[in-house]
Amino acid sequence: MSTTTLAAVAANFGRDLDQDLLQVAALAADARARGVHLLALPEACLGGYLSSLGEGADGPDSLPPVIDLEGAVMRQVARIAGDMTLVVGFCESDGTTRYNSAAAVTGSGVIGVHRKVHQPLGENLYYGQGETFEAFDTPAGRLGMLICYDKAFPEAARALALEGAEVVACISAWPASRTASAGSIDDDRWTKRFNLFDQARALENQIVWVASNQSGTFGSLRFVCHAKVVGPGGDVLDTTGPRGGMAVAEVDLADTLGTARRSMFHLRDRRPATYPALEVAHA
Repeated sequence: MSTTTLAAVAANFGRDLDQDLLQVAALAADARARGVHLLALPEACLGGYLSSLGEGADGPDSLPPVIDLEGAVMRQVARIAGDMTLVVGFCESDGTTRYNSAAAVTGSGVIGVHRKVHQPLGENLYYGQGETFEAFDTPAGRLGMLICYDKAFPEAARALALEGAEVVACISAWPASRTASAGSIDDDRWTKRFNLFDQARALENQIVWVASNQSGTFGSLRFVCHAKVVGPGGDVLDTTGPRGGMAVAEVDLADTLGTARRSMFHLRDRRPATYPALEVAHA
């Protein structure tokens, strides 16, 4: 039996890149001591997220720093990763447009990048939209990546599953509700949605889902934590709950996915020819 240990972090990251990198190194060291092969860190863990959502949230001088995929910061992340696969969130630029991005990084460097496709609550004022969903091979299995609001769209995770993803790392800076806030994070309606999406996406695609999130507060945002690892039956294998920390689960990917898909294999049993055209927009 060959097992893979997967972990997701709930932690707070801000604009201070030096401090962020120190925290990444400390979390990676903790994960390595637990035998982790793949560690998912939160959205925007390198340089912080937006301080609030909507028009006027951040001026041009207060946006997250742009990080070069081939620059010093990513080289340092690669040194930290070593024999692990780290999934990190950062602000990327093609020279004219900023993107909210995720990168999978090993000791050899960046091996995969995802640019966030779905943008909530005015995020499009600060970032361009990604256009693709791609799975790729890593030392920890075939991986797909999503960012935060991407998880609300079944088509995103399904596209990765159809590309053979065994594991999807969905990294987030998912806040609590702004309009109907609850005293307890666990009672917050956006927390409930966060958790439901994680379990549904794992179950409907029969994959292992690794969900990280920011914790604490940044600007006007309060994050819901609840980093977790979810099995292909929608079962939560480990979670941080409403606190910061690290959720860790050891999984035999071949056996776990094979067992989940043995009798009812959702990807095999699809009937795409019967489905209505999905590109039709609805107001």
